[in-house]
Amino acid sequence: MQLPQITPVDRTREPALRTLIDGKAKPLGALGRIEDLAVQLALIAGQPAPRVAKALLLVFAGDHGLTESGVSSYPREVTTAMVATFLAGKASANAFARAVDCEVRVVDAGVAANLKPHPSLIHAKVRKGTRNAAREPALTPDEVAQALERGVMIAWENAAADCDVLLLGEMGIGNTASAALLMHRLAPAPLADCVGAGAGHDAAGLARKLAVLEQAAARTDATDPLTVLAEFGGLEIVMMTGAILGAASSRRPIIVDGFICTAAALAAIRLDPGARDYCIFAHRSQEQGHRLMLEALAAEPLLDLDMRLGEGTGALLALPMVRAAAGLLTEVASLQDVLAGRI
Repeated sequence: MQLPQITPVDRTREPALRTLIDGKAKPLGALGRIEDLAVQLALIAGQPAPRVAKALLLVFAGDHGLTESGVSSYPREVTTAMVATFLAGKASANAFARAVDCEVRVVDAGVAANLKPHPSLIHAKVRKGTRNAAREPALTPDEVAQALERGVMIAWENAAADCDVLLLGEMGIGNTASAALLMHRLAPAPLADCVGAGAGHDAAGLARKLAVLEQAAARTDATDPLTVLAEFGGLEIVMMTGAILGAASSRRPIIVDGFICTAAALAAIRLDPGARDYCIFAHRSQEQGHRLMLEALAAEPLLDLDMRLGEGTGALLALPMVRAAAGLLTEVASLQDVLAGRI
């Protein structure tokens, strides 16, 4: 398949941006990593006045055949129920989105049910859930290509509608298992270091989950990104991977949520390293593998709040920091103007 072309940011512009920020009405370096974030936003925009006013959270939803082998403490029907909750505006992500003025839309990437039309639902289903990766490839190469292409198109359509910044979230029972397998092969990292409690396993459940994922990993020695995505899924992760590539090719910043969204970012960056420039990592999840996955990407997240919900909640909490960083460039007076009385 033909992936979108991503133009890496022009880092020769960074010294001038640093000089501009240093000249603001504040002590040098006083805003710490917010200054770094401001530079990243300006590099993404290709000019020193980045726009991040219009934000959209896309919650990608899909089901996983791995749940048949007991990798989750919840039944897969919870995915469909939570999609209905998002569309009713009653999930944690909806509450957080209202607090930070962000639109929420749900993407049906592969929910194992027929979902009714809704103004906030994007129908992009490739199939009703993945196959059980413990026994066979979760997806065919053609299904991976379809999911990637649909993710790219969703990002492009929203960029064309003047979306300034894209936030990623997800919903899919069993998707920490899929993300752990992707991390195992693409980081790479020992599988035991990638597997965590997910939505709430006890010790016995965690041991069962690890055993199932060891079975899945033993089926194949795949390491190239497209094959790894096909072997282990899931559809919401693959479609997020495409959305990251599409947003980056449109020069839009992407706020990446927790463990599962970071697995999609990992896959996107392995497919095109240029995508890394456009990713803003929101928070460090409590999920065991997230710290190591962030380290594999040389990523330092903005927040560490002991969260592990998903849904894009961490990305939403990071959004005000992103907007504040843009405001440093566009709204803060220069020290020279302050001293000269031109304010």
